[in-house]
Amino acid sequence: MNELAPTPEAPSYVRPKDACRQLGGMGLSTLYAHVDRGLFVKPVALSRRFVVFPQDEITAILNARLAGKTDDEVRQLVAELMEKRRA
Repeated sequence: MNELAPTPEAPSYVRPKDACRQLGGMGLSTLYAHVDRGLFVKPVALSRRFVVFPQDEITAILNARLAGKTDDEVRQLVAELMEKRRA
């Protein structure tokens, strides 16, 4: 297998089903419900039918949840992560 190791120039990305596994086995519909409620970042569309989530953003959200952050605090984090993408 010829995979590139993640670097600052080439960050790691995760497919939606793999993101669900990392989030404790939640379903895809639950993942997208969290996106709609602002509790999870929007996916990055690489094509019309292929989306991914940045691994570092998944990790940040998981760490916030494990630290006991409230939904409002997680929404703020998600907003910051989404703004960072635009920069």
